[in-house]
Amino acid sequence: MAGKNPMSPELIDHFNNPRNVGELPPPAETVQVENPVCGDILRLSVLFENGTAVEVRYKVRGCTASIAAGSALTELVAGRDKSAIRSLSKDDVESAVGGLSNESKHAAVLCVDAVRALLRNV
Repeated sequence: MAGKNPMSPELIDHFNNPRNVGELPPPAETVQVENPVCGDILRLSVLFENGTAVEVRYKVRGCTASIAAGSALTELVAGRDKSAIRSLSKDDVESAVGGLSNESKHAAVLCVDAVRALLRNV
């Protein structure tokens, strides 16, 4: 395994114990994005009240990194207003899972794509 970044404890924890799995019914906003290169798909559901994300859920079909990143994303979004959510970056997602190898950075991009798609709808 020389030359490869080992998975961080945070990533393994989010993968083994994913937070906020599922989907919220309307009036929550739900978006789906996918990475056409690897085929990973992320559905993100957020219920906003007075401009703040009060409930967040996700579903993902993808690799270990995408499952963990989606879980971390829900924690990054929950309790924040739209302006703070808009400022989330792939670096924020990567930090929340303790870093990603070069081969797994697409997982953080998928999360940011979901946030952008969500905010286009609200």
